[in-house]
Amino acid sequence: MNYKLEAKNVNVFYGTNKVIKDVNISIKPNTVTAFIGPSGCGKSTFLRLFNRMNDYIDTFKMEGSICIDGKNIYDRNVRVEELRKKIGMVFQKPNPFPKSIYDNVTYGLQIQGINDKKVLDEVVEQSLKQAALWDEVKDKLKNSALALSGGQQQRLCIARTLAVQPTVILMDEPASALDPISTAKVEELIYELKTKYTIIIVTHNMQQAGRISDTTAFFYMGELIEHDNTKIIFTNPKAELTQRYITGRFG
Repeated sequence: MNYKLEAKNVNVFYGTNKVIKDVNISIKPNTVTAFIGPSGCGKSTFLRLFNRMNDYIDTFKMEGSICIDGKNIYDRNVRVEELRKKIGMVFQKPNPFPKSIYDNVTYGLQIQGINDKKVLDEVVEQSLKQAALWDEVKDKLKNSALALSGGQQQRLCIARTLAVQPTVILMDEPASALDPISTAKVEELIYELKTKYTIIIVTHNMQQAGRISDTTAFFYMGELIEHDNTKIIFTNPKAELTQRYITGRFG
């Protein structure tokens, strides 16, 4: 079986506090996987393992392995900057830079030393089209990104992520700060993007997980309780704990 992402026997500690407990999961390419579970269950910590964002936390320690395309990204010879070009990240709150729309999209390329205007112009158009934003902003690329609405800012952040051509996109509650119309646009976008990317999304919104994901992983108190086809998780979960969470009896 060709897996894009695999976590094997993963334990995570912050100091002496064990926050992820012996998690194993395999994720196929070109799928959307939703991580669900109550607040503080470890799903965002686990998500950030895939682009080594937890490395910034002083007390962080990990055991086990996380493999992308069969390569353990925690090996000593892995260059984290290179890794993060392949693993895009979209955060909960839209975080455009205080620059123009154009400069936001090209930021990742420019710090790689790519300054050819023709190349940058093509990437801007392509990325904004992929992020379903081009028609709304094509005549105001020099305007500040901060003048966009919240939903547009989030799609701009997705375009900025796509511009550096990642293979995996991590999303940490990307629609939680958005209104229902913007949320629907972001969900539609996620559904379309999986033809080219492998996507993991952390969400508190159960209906959202049901609408956009192929598989769902339910976390509770640092443990992966269940990971299966989304339809099965929502209609016929194997674990009673999953059933109780899905039906709103706790969380």
